[in-house]
Amino acid sequence: MEKQEKQEKQEVIKPVEGYLVIKPDTIEKTESGIYLSKEVSKNLAQAGKVIRAGKGAPCKEGDTVVYQEWSGKEYKDHLILKFEDIMAVIEYV
Repeated sequence: MEKQEKQEKQEVIKPVEGYLVIKPDTIEKTESGIYLSKEVSKNLAQAGKVIRAGKGAPCKEGDTVVYQEWSGKEYKDHLILKFEDIMAVIEYV
């Protein structure tokens, strides 16, 4: 008899109404060529890409947003934010 292989299920974060899941941008090297530690660059990053958006979000999946410093809750390598913590949606024209 052949063993059935167990497939790992992929974790999907689905925010409830009023929340977004974003992937924060990280800055590892400054424009002048200085490399920053992961902790320092994490504290500087206040923009990120929307991965999932709850109902009624002011932005859509794939948008880049700027959010308030010290807002949200970290979960693995993502950040879960309230809509009210979003300060701007970045558009590229």
